[in-house]
Amino acid sequence: MEKSLDRKIARILADSRCRDFILADAKDADMAYGLAAPGRSPEYHGHEARFRSLAEYRQLMREIVAQGLVDIMLMSASSNEILTIRERLFESSPVTPAVRANDTTDIWLATGTGRYSSQPSLPFRTATIDHIMCGKVECAPEERKLGADLGLYSVTFNNDAEFDRQTLEAYKQFRLEAEAKGFRHFLEVFDPNAPGGHCPKDIARFISDHIVRTLAGVTSRGRPLFLKIPYHGPDAMEALVHYDPTLVVGILGGSAGTTYDAFYMLWEAKKYGARAALYGRKINNAEHQLTFIKYLRLVADDQIEPADAVRAYHDELRKLGIRPHRPLAEDLQRTETSSAYGTGSGQGPFRTGQTGDRAAKPATDASRKSPGQIPASGAESSSAEPDFSRMTPAEKARWNLERWKRILG
Repeated sequence: MEKSLDRKIARILADSRCRDFILADAKDADMAYGLAAPGRSPEYHGHEARFRSLAEYRQLMREIVAQGLVDIMLMSASSNEILTIRERLFESSPVTPAVRANDTTDIWLATGTGRYSSQPSLPFRTATIDHIMCGKVECAPEERKLGADLGLYSVTFNNDAEFDRQTLEAYKQFRLEAEAKGFRHFLEVFDPNAPGGHCPKDIARFISDHIVRTLAGVTSRGRPLFLKIPYHGPDAMEALVHYDPTLVVGILGGSAGTTYDAFYMLWEAKKYGARAALYGRKINNAEHQLTFIKYLRLVADDQIEPADAVRAYHDELRKLGIRPHRPLAEDLQRTETSSAYGTGSGQGPFRTGQTGDRAAKPATDASRKSPGQIPASGAESSSAEPDFSRMTPAEKARWNLERWKRILG
């Protein structure tokens, strides 16, 4: 079956005014978070906060692929082996399977202690291209279509020549191998995670300059299909899109925030040139993922405004008998959310909408505001997530327990 990703990429590259938008569900968190990766279970068990199991996590992937509204399902290599190679889940689906192709040290967040994420990122790859493509150490040519032929490769620049050179050397070796084996990739570029005393004054410009400088030496056969980067506001997005119209720019979701945060960020990023969004925590923390994706798709396809999407989403939750995490008025606010992988809220060093030479204006500014939004209160709700990277396991368990008590009344 023709994949919607291939069709959209072709149309976007043929016409920069094309309104097609690529939507991905990032369910590769088991390569970062350990037991917490599948997210919090909607069930409440006695006095415990409970996470979903890996089997439940994969079942959600099956359901979302069956729904067919995302263009990409991003997984770990182990999930890809089960769903893509063994079950043939994507064979008759318009959804493209993709695998996280590397796991740099800044996403080693299994215990939530923040130790690795606070040190400069080092390159590392658990998965190999052959294991992604056919499930074993070496693929015969005819076996390369058994698994995924698309991967996410992630880099983090820290404004340190030695660390950044290691990052680029590893990316170069990956690109050469990928090109030789017919493996496509998209490139994720994080904000600096540990620049020490050398933090760039303009993070947005630093990231954009590194992207275009890195890719200037890469010919078309080795270039990424598209980018996945933090959204640093309208000016930064417009500048990058204007620089190279053949570069398809996508945004990463970052921490969950409110439902309005998720819908508005996609809406605004698309307005200023983005043509893809990869949401992990925003989808995985939703009250009902299939319904959340339904409205995310409608926003991405210009069928509904963000605030109206939030209202419709809450209405469907009510019909499903699902209690929302927040009251509607609260869920219609824009909050401070982090673009960093290792932070649970806006507590990280770099925050969405607060970087760049001219940061994204707050939602109360009419020039950037989505119609129908309730004015922001100017402060985060008391139910906003804390910085999990600074909490002990016991503190996180207590916080989760209290959260579920609030939700379940």
